[in-house]
Amino acid sequence: MSDRDRTAPTAGIGLTKYTKFSGCGAKLGPGVLEKALCGLAQPAYPEMLADFTNCEDAGLYDLGDGRALVQTVDFFPPIVDDPFLFGRIAAANALSDVYAMGGRPISALALVCFPVKALGLETLRAAMDGGLEALIEAGCALLGGHSIDDPEPKLGYAVTGLVDPAKAWRNGALEPGAVLILTKPLGTGLVNMACRAGLASEESRRASEASMARLNKRACELLGRRRVLACTDVTGFGLAGHAAEMAAGPACGLRLSFGALRFLPGAAEYAAMGLVPEGTGRNKEGRMHAVRLASTSIGPVELDLLFDPQTSGGLLAAVDSGDAEAALADLKAEGMDAAIVGEACGPSGVVEIAD
Repeated sequence: MSDRDRTAPTAGIGLTKYTKFSGCGAKLGPGVLEKALCGLAQPAYPEMLADFTNCEDAGLYDLGDGRALVQTVDFFPPIVDDPFLFGRIAAANALSDVYAMGGRPISALALVCFPVKALGLETLRAAMDGGLEALIEAGCALLGGHSIDDPEPKLGYAVTGLVDPAKAWRNGALEPGAVLILTKPLGTGLVNMACRAGLASEESRRASEASMARLNKRACELLGRRRVLACTDVTGFGLAGHAAEMAAGPACGLRLSFGALRFLPGAAEYAAMGLVPEGTGRNKEGRMHAVRLASTSIGPVELDLLFDPQTSGGLLAAVDSGDAEAALADLKAEGMDAAIVGEACGPSGVVEIAD
């Protein structure tokens, strides 16, 4: 991540005061999306390997030459006040869906909603600079985009990547006994709420910003050295919500160990204080039916942590048990706060939460 001078004129502009929601917490809830997409059908194009029907992180379209397009789009309102950092996080988050499929991003189009009169062109330029920095780091060319004058700022990208269709990671392709590795700590939604309330510590804010700004590129590359059976990235539906999508595959469900999870500094404290994003409730409403509690110690605060909407979260990868420890060592050697957080087991459609 860049060490850009935070004393730049736009650094303290206060973007989040222009928004109701922040980052991936602005997403429609999973239950609402299911109802909206229910019954929506299209022809079974022979080249279409994955579309919107199975909660995959991105679409897959076979080019017929040993390559498939990985296509995704993601945009949201600011989760930080600094425009440059907002832009970088928005790009990192959009790129993440390609990495979650085991792919390599190659091109992007910007999606911009912006109140020009209220915030000025200098602020927009700073946000675009931040996004471009992340895209350059990813080796992903910015080809153009589209913009709208909007009272609430939003920024994101439609990203196209490439992957060998035979090696693409799918979120529901679990096998019993696979080990779950999470590559980033949780809690960005809670830290953001604490920041909005003026209660977040400097340590919490900085740790959250650094985590969101970090690309999942290197995590994808390192995991790609091992046998990854299934993968997703943890974003707006929270860890439990995205785990439920993985568990929906036919082979088996998941078991998460709450005690093994890593959280950003202060996140658990903010959850106990009730500084919970509205998106947490939407996530519970849409995915709690898939969750089974295996311990009486998992209460409301723990569930708020599990369903906390993440922005630019980590990869949740189901790795062959024989490769898991080596994969974790690779990630930790690169400075990632990764952890083994559970395993693939139990009945399909169920995410069991243990101590």
